[in-house]
Amino acid sequence: MLLHVDSKTYTVKQLADLAGVTPRTLRHYDQIGLLKPAKVGSNGYRHYDEDDVLRLQQILFFRELGFELDKIKAVLQQPGFDLLSALQVHRLRLQERQLHTQRLIRTVDATIMHLIGEVVMSEKKLFEGFSEEKQQAYEAQAIENWGDGARETIKLWNSYSREKQAEIMAEGGRIYQEIANHIDTEPASSQVQANLAQWHQHLRNFYEPTFDMLRGLGDMYNEHPDFNATFTAIHPGLPAFLQQAINHYVDTLETEWLQQELGILKE
Repeated sequence: MLLHVDSKTYTVKQLADLAGVTPRTLRHYDQIGLLKPAKVGSNGYRHYDEDDVLRLQQILFFRELGFELDKIKAVLQQPGFDLLSALQVHRLRLQERQLHTQRLIRTVDATIMHLIGEVVMSEKKLFEGFSEEKQQAYEAQAIENWGDGARETIKLWNSYSREKQAEIMAEGGRIYQEIANHIDTEPASSQVQANLAQWHQHLRNFYEPTFDMLRGLGDMYNEHPDFNATFTAIHPGLPAFLQQAINHYVDTLETEWLQQELGILKE
């Protein structure tokens, strides 16, 4: 969230309205020492100045990237924390998200559905592809609409032998089934997140996914009718579970990346 600030001071309600948070949130930040007001009047009213507003902006940025409040506090209290550098990192991440989001769903629909196919559950096979005609249609559409990126992805896949392709698809099936086997745990559980690390590596058989591509796949698994039907056939709750688990997985990757960019060592 971007906040316009000036030299005036803000009450709790004014700052809450400006930032789109609740007064209760600001009071909580004060209580845990994350955002202290510049001054507190004799009547107990909190008053926030420009520095407080900028600090709140940083808190909201870090929250958007999945940081826990205690980690945000540790980051902001680092002796070498530089607001300008942090903003530049935030800006870079936002630009990357914007760029990839614009192309993500179109590219994934056209190329990944071609590669992975319409996934159909049966007792004998976990995955079956589209008809040959449908696969060719997706391939032609991907190349026509998105050019070299789609072409290179398809070229990589077609470079594999039939045996290698079958091996890759079977590996994917095992990973999704393993995640379904742990659906009674939390999406953020260590086992599920370990399975998603395997899933992430599995995707490299097709292309090198960005953070936004990973997140977009999670969204598509739950929201795209074909993929939702596929994963529902494995387990009725799997599409939504995958979306939540993948979002957590990507949040963790982004947090680690940002910590590295800011030169902050993990505890």
